[in-house]
Amino acid sequence: MTKQNKILSISGLIKILSAMLAALLFFSCSGKDPKRVVVWHSFRPQETRLMQKLLADFGSRYPDWTFTELYYQNETARTNYIISALGGSGPALFWGANDNIGPFVEMEVIRPLDDLLEPAFLDSFLTDPFQANTVLNGHLYQVADRVGNHLHLVYNKALVKQPPRTMNELIQMGKKLTKDEDGDGKMDRYALVWNYIEPYFFVPFVGAFGGWIVDDHYQPTLNTDAVVRASQFIYDLAHKYQIIPLECDYEVATALFKDGYAAMIINGPWSWASYFENNIDIGIARIPKMDETGLWPTPAVSPLGYSLNVNLKGERLDMSVKLLKYLTSPHVQLEFTRISATIPSRVEAYQDSLVQDNPVVSASLDQLLVGRIMPPVTEMRWIWDAMRPPYQGIFTGRYTPQQAAVEMQKLAEKLYQENRE
Repeated sequence: MTKQNKILSISGLIKILSAMLAALLFFSCSGKDPKRVVVWHSFRPQETRLMQKLLADFGSRYPDWTFTELYYQNETARTNYIISALGGSGPALFWGANDNIGPFVEMEVIRPLDDLLEPAFLDSFLTDPFQANTVLNGHLYQVADRVGNHLHLVYNKALVKQPPRTMNELIQMGKKLTKDEDGDGKMDRYALVWNYIEPYFFVPFVGAFGGWIVDDHYQPTLNTDAVVRASQFIYDLAHKYQIIPLECDYEVATALFKDGYAAMIINGPWSWASYFENNIDIGIARIPKMDETGLWPTPAVSPLGYSLNVNLKGERLDMSVKLLKYLTSPHVQLEFTRISATIPSRVEAYQDSLVQDNPVVSASLDQLLVGRIMPPVTEMRWIWDAMRPPYQGIFTGRYTPQQAAVEMQKLAEKLYQENRE
């Protein structure tokens, strides 16, 4: 497959808008100033404020240079980055989860880092419980500043003293916590909320029934008993046991939890800072074990960190490498741990008491140990796209769980064929 065909297969939007947006982003993000370094990221507001402070501190060492940041929502960040980098511009550094790496490498919009970073620096990153930095096709493409990015059970300690360890415990607890307070036949308070209509928030339950969404060769494994049983279980939580809302996306779940109308939520570490800001005394625990299988739910686990734009050259490349090293330094990683309870990727930071003695971080590590590594390959984008319509169709009444599993597999195979021709 040629590079041009790869571009077209990944997004028709690139074909239509690349020239126009690349030109626009060239001036807005990179400009004509060779001494300007821009970082794109998807940080929450509190972390964005910290990033601004860090860039100002780093910039004080180099007064002739300008260092700025720009926030994009995850999906928008990936699309806009590909478009701008293909047009010869874009940010110097891109921060995000490592599931971006596969598409970026195929599109040739990030550069390998092997020749830019000395072995002693790379050896200071975690390799256990998994490799922090992302290597694909034998080359290093992302340096992590944290690990995990996985889902947990988060509970409001004012409403839940001890989190459930099994799904049966969750259901029994849920019947007491879920209430119709005004007698109108509709629940006003829920035991648990989460964005269960989104595949990423569904996959932990597939693992709890002994399955997963791809095999060791990244081929789809969606038409399985595990996918059917996991779908049915979540449907039953809403319709049979009635301890979760009949409809719930990310915004609804967040609002219910923050406002005290939900005792527990399944969410990731990106959300904790906002709970802290709302003065919610949260606890973190594993998503409860499935009684009938004896298995823990297996959230997708991935590192997050920085990649370098393929268009960087000369002084700007050298300065971008310096900034990357600074932003992944132990003391900077601990600054993020302090406000967001993230798990640092550097061994020195990981061993710090701020990490080891923090109950939220310890609980996050405990959940990580039963997670599944998210492979940094382009195929994962097609898996999510294939799962979404049939899986969501279960909750609108269009499909049974069995029918949805068949449709997910068919659509995944279709996307694989179309994009790998």
